[in-house]
Amino acid sequence: MNDFPRWKYALVALVMLFGIIYALPNAFPPVPAVQVTANRDAPPINQALQQKVQAALGAKKIAVTSVFVEGDHLLATFANSDVQKSGLDEIKATLGDGYTVAFKLQSNVPGWLGAIGARSMPLGLDLQGGVHFLMQVDQKDAIEKQENSYADDIRSLLRQKNIRYESVTRSATSGQGIAVVLRSAADRSTAADAIANEYTDLNVANGASTGDRFVLNAVIKPEKLRELSRSAITQNLGTLRNRINALGVSEPLIQQQGDSRIVVELAGVQDPTEAKKLIGAVATLQYRPGIGQPGDARAVEAARTGNIPPDANLYYMRGDNRPVLVSKQIIVTGNQLVDASSGIDQQSGTPKVDVTLNAAGAKKMGDFTNANVGKPMAVLYVEQVYETKVVDGKEVRVPKITETVINDATIQSPFSKQFQTTGLGSAKEASDLALLLKGGALAAPMDIVEEGVIGASLGQDNIDKGFKAVLLGLALVLLAAAIYYKLFGLVADIALFFNLVILLAVMSLIGVTLTMPGVAGIVLTLGMAIDANVLICERVREELRNGSSPHAAIRAGYEKAWSTILDANVTHLIAALALTTMGTGAIKGFGVTLMIGILTSLFTSVTLTHAFTAAIHGHRKLKTLSV
Repeated sequence: MNDFPRWKYALVALVMLFGIIYALPNAFPPVPAVQVTANRDAPPINQALQQKVQAALGAKKIAVTSVFVEGDHLLATFANSDVQKSGLDEIKATLGDGYTVAFKLQSNVPGWLGAIGARSMPLGLDLQGGVHFLMQVDQKDAIEKQENSYADDIRSLLRQKNIRYESVTRSATSGQGIAVVLRSAADRSTAADAIANEYTDLNVANGASTGDRFVLNAVIKPEKLRELSRSAITQNLGTLRNRINALGVSEPLIQQQGDSRIVVELAGVQDPTEAKKLIGAVATLQYRPGIGQPGDARAVEAARTGNIPPDANLYYMRGDNRPVLVSKQIIVTGNQLVDASSGIDQQSGTPKVDVTLNAAGAKKMGDFTNANVGKPMAVLYVEQVYETKVVDGKEVRVPKITETVINDATIQSPFSKQFQTTGLGSAKEASDLALLLKGGALAAPMDIVEEGVIGASLGQDNIDKGFKAVLLGLALVLLAAAIYYKLFGLVADIALFFNLVILLAVMSLIGVTLTMPGVAGIVLTLGMAIDANVLICERVREELRNGSSPHAAIRAGYEKAWSTILDANVTHLIAALALTTMGTGAIKGFGVTLMIGILTSLFTSVTLTHAFTAAIHGHRKLKTLSV
């Protein structure tokens, strides 16, 4: 008799169908491609550019599979990586510096699979290739920012306490604290008490005094300096994760190395140029009071003579390069942004960035705009890049800060928490800026001191070795089971095959990145999965030896083996869960694969084999079993 319910047959059929469909995209490997993106002020990507690229590749007889426009970039696909390299060189030469041309692996999954959410499993750095960066964090810059912040706070405190002072400035050498110059010894004593009580992270001591200049030195305590250095690394790690997540790179490796360095590995990124633009960028916005309009007489005169008012900076407008005077006072900065998104301004049709400030920034912006309706406010775009210069015969990387005004408009009405910034050159620039702002500001600038590209050939070699290992392990297990347990062994083999299929389907669906440790996890899962069938078969054989009928032996075998199978898999599951939650990088990848494999093997080893066994034997009169 067949005691296996119909609803379980339906469940098994649905799971098998799910596994086949969602594992199928992995049979369509991505193809080598070249991606073209327009830089600032370059003509947009369109059909004319597509035809130009096709003609250039055709003239050089470079075999291209397809050239098409997708969104705001152009893609050209090739048969292999060698032709891809030749194609990239030719496209770069044809288009010039106005476009960013980069390697890419383009998905080859059929559209109907993509429509139902089926996708191929992303591969890790060791399988797919990618880029490696070692980044040095400039922790001195974080200390300088903190000292500047303390200097501003001390000025505010002295004004609140009505303590007369000459100046509050940072010492010339970074890390040496803040020098406060007061007018009398009594003022110095009062200021020392006020600063020490208000800012407990500062050591306050009297400095040298001359005439009516009484100096007070405030130095950040050593434990606070160590905390600043640690927090700079921590904040930069978080910011990098946000930026790289926005890039869409699957399971990147981002971790601290030593006291001041960060390692970043991005799988599937074949050209580091675009990644470097985003992850190493130190770009933010500053909102400052404007002094007059761009190109007015005062600004032109300041640009001509170099005589700039002491409370202002001279900048130039992006686009038309008109001079503009901007106050040194900063209302809010990109550090006080909590959200940013790009779009198109409906009134002007120009790119914009919608900005949302935190509570402190909103209050500052609200106070300023309420008091300055009808006056100008400038939006300053600040970016830091590193240049390589030769000093005394050696290459030295030095930081270069560029500051341009992207918008200088009159405040029409008060605003605080939410508003928009316009004046950006293109929709891509707006999108990139929004991405940087949303990803967060870096606590300290970083310089890429080492970079490397792991080639596709190494990745392919690892893939081939891993694939052979899986096939060999699977073949040996299937053969041993079929020889020893006969028909029941063949059923176990079918279950093992579908275990692999369902495992790949689940990993592909949730986007688990497959690495070499993940391949090891798959092989281990296959080896462990057959254990459950060994237990079931041995239980069935034991029941037959004890005189049970074949149908009773099957039923008892599954019932009695279940508790042992569950206990064994729960202990494995706890170990896999520990690896997943506490591990990082390769260890975590191994744990994730193992955990999913244990869950799928529980289903296939017990429910799926029971369904096949019941379907084969359920309606037959049996004298014995092939086990």
